[in-house]
Amino acid sequence: MGRNNPKNIKAHNDKLHKEQNKEKNKKVVRKEKLKEIVRKFNESKE
Repeated sequence: MGRNNPKNIKAHNDKLHKEQNKEKNKKVVRKEKLKEIVRKFNESKE
């Protein structure tokens, strides 16, 4: 039995994609928070 059987490859890819999705979500949340902060700053400036 080799290491690169379909079951192991699928498990690895699922884990990898889960981590990549977490990173994407963090970036999205960070951008939204930044937009909110900028919006509040601009409102308080006026």
